[in-house]
Amino acid sequence: MSDAKSHILVVDDELSMRQFLELMLNMEGYEVSCAENGREAIRFLETRSFDLVLCDIRLGDISGLEVLRKAKTVSSEIIVIMISAYATAENAVEAMNDGAYDYLPKPFNNDELKQTIVRALKLRTLSEEKKSIDDEMRQNLHFERIVGKTPRMLHIFEVIKQIAKTRTSVLITGESGTGKELIARAIHEESERRDMPFVVINCGSIPDTLIESEIFGYKKGAFTGAAHDKKGLFEIAHTGTVFLDEIGELSPAMQVKLLRVLQERVFKPVGANEDVTIDTRILSATNRKIEEEVIAGRFREDLFYRINVVEIKVPPLRERKADIRALAQHFLEKYARLANKEITKISSYAVDLLQKYDFPGNIRELENLIERSVALSSTNIILPDSLSLSMHKRRWIEGVKNRRYSLDDVAKGVSLDNILEEIEKAYIEKALECSSGNKGKASELLDINLRSLRYRCGKLGIDTPTD
Repeated sequence: MSDAKSHILVVDDELSMRQFLELMLNMEGYEVSCAENGREAIRFLETRSFDLVLCDIRLGDISGLEVLRKAKTVSSEIIVIMISAYATAENAVEAMNDGAYDYLPKPFNNDELKQTIVRALKLRTLSEEKKSIDDEMRQNLHFERIVGKTPRMLHIFEVIKQIAKTRTSVLITGESGTGKELIARAIHEESERRDMPFVVINCGSIPDTLIESEIFGYKKGAFTGAAHDKKGLFEIAHTGTVFLDEIGELSPAMQVKLLRVLQERVFKPVGANEDVTIDTRILSATNRKIEEEVIAGRFREDLFYRINVVEIKVPPLRERKADIRALAQHFLEKYARLANKEITKISSYAVDLLQKYDFPGNIRELENLIERSVALSSTNIILPDSLSLSMHKRRWIEGVKNRRYSLDDVAKGVSLDNILEEIEKAYIEKALECSSGNKGKASELLDINLRSLRYRCGKLGIDTPTD
């Protein structure tokens, strides 16, 4: 089943094929529109938004290749999969050169088509998330705008200046939400690579089945759906910087492959026979106690020494409370501008309340709190009433009171599965609240891995923000 309601345009001049594809894709959870010819498809593309186009190459009026070119003109992000009962090598090559994601012959295997669509949409989502993060960082994050005046933060600024212009590998450690990615971006911005790519790879968010092909790329024919060569993120970052976020989430097999990249600056794309050589600086980050992971045998010792030439330890917000006022003011100005509100300051009493709170979600939680306070405030100053720390605590206490179980109830008959599910859900919701919705931090609080948390949230129907 699809993870989200993506919109698919089916283009085929056979009514029975349109009806079959519409029914099948609807059952998979997609929103589907159908066009009976090329001209109707082009009208749809000009007036509606689509995530994916499934198009026959032979239509009654104009060629499916023209529909493909029109789709790519409308948006380069639209995925186009061509299908045809008259597949030829020439048509396939032309379609791929024009930007088609894949080319499937009729009659096609239904499961193969479904898997191709799921894979294409997942790759598109990963690409969009990476682009969104890169765009936001390019616009908003600069070394000079890292907020902090405490001695530990000033020391970090000095370290950044000292190492920025070297090729030294850096490991940035600290709890989730402390700003490790911002530190990495600052190192890149201060380096001679500042005008080159800065590529973020979140090792915990890319599925195991995709991570190798995403990082190293693949050659045409390497696996089902690999209809053309694709550069990996390491190759995209050539002459620039790669930031490996949550590196502790890498599988043992990927750790071996990454070690070779760090040692020899070469890697082999999936399905390739020849190595690719890169000039890329490697920055890494983790919220785990990586030395303990090495001792436990979950992280390779040789890889640890390669990534940890210089370590920058980013302190949690509770250990740099003198920065809270400046950070809160920084976020206030940002969100007041975005909300077009004339809110200019935070009252001293509100700042006092913030400084008494430990912020388990760190800077990310503070930013979320200020954004919410700006939205709720009806004055030009943030007052204590606008802060919702007490509201979250009260809601949790009330929820706990409602979850009482008695062993005496067993005599009457109980549903153990329901009780355990409710307890599990309560603890996960509390962990997410404590971490301001940050799943990485929540998984730490519960002593489970990130993938297990995602699975449990899906199973229990717990709504969580995207990573």
